[in-house]
Amino acid sequence: MKIAITGGTGFVGRHLARALVSDGHEVVLIARGLDKRDESIRRLSGVRLALVGTDNPTRLAEAFVGCNAVAHCAGINREIGLQTYKRVHVDGTHHVVEAGRRAGVRKIALLSFLRARPDCGSGYHESKWAAEEIMRASGLDYTVLKCGVIYGAGDHMLDHLSHAFHTFPVFALVGMTDQRIRPVAVEDVVCILQASLVGGKLSCQTIAVTGPEELTLAEAVQRVARVVGKSPVYIRMPLWFHYGLGWCLERVMKTPLVSTAQVRILSEEIIDALPACGTLPEDLRPRNRFTEKQIRHGLPERRGFGLRDIRYCAN
Repeated sequence: MKIAITGGTGFVGRHLARALVSDGHEVVLIARGLDKRDESIRRLSGVRLALVGTDNPTRLAEAFVGCNAVAHCAGINREIGLQTYKRVHVDGTHHVVEAGRRAGVRKIALLSFLRARPDCGSGYHESKWAAEEIMRASGLDYTVLKCGVIYGAGDHMLDHLSHAFHTFPVFALVGMTDQRIRPVAVEDVVCILQASLVGGKLSCQTIAVTGPEELTLAEAVQRVARVVGKSPVYIRMPLWFHYGLGWCLERVMKTPLVSTAQVRILSEEIIDALPACGTLPEDLRPRNRFTEKQIRHGLPERRGFGLRDIRYCAN
């Protein structure tokens, strides 16, 4: 099969591309070419890079020609200039659906967020929900995956936690009360996407995707710290502090340690989908627990934050 991946050079997109190629499929990476964290993905046999964003349905349709399915993984967790939640999540999904129709794509799988919902006061959550609604009304065969916190090699969670532990002796936990999460390994998410795109499973369904282990956010953070070999002093700080910190870091860091959208995400439990939706069949349920082995496998190089992480010094 030939499968296109929007956000193809991003975190989940890269893992999915590698898995598809290893199974003998052709892959078209749809990306603007700005994410250069893993250049090797572009050189894989069976992979073609189409330098186009989701803002151009005509060029998207050209890139989709010959593709049997599309994995729509493109998304942002902060707004920068023209890259707004509406433009990327809402308009971008409209364009992916339109381009898919033009190119004769048979299936589109959308990567969404577990707690995405309308009228909740968060631009991130509401735009992700709007994208889901576009898919459900598209008339195409679709699968919407409402995923919890996804972790693995090249992610934001393990990457920035590791760098923070190597930089700061103190770590500020989000909020004055702890929230529960069910981290899901990127390998499990990729398996579900493959089952949908290649195996034709989960047709016209919206499905919740969470990991098999439930723990508090503080427990998850402390587990990562143990694997990294650090013992920071943990303090709880109110949400207003983290919102202010996120606002500042979005303007200073190339990839912020935390964004305001992520503060909102972490301010509520990430264990159940809102609104309630379908669940995975037994054979597709995630199996990888958030173990020290899994964490170690996903950790980046050992380093702290430095000038390379500052927006105006990144080059």
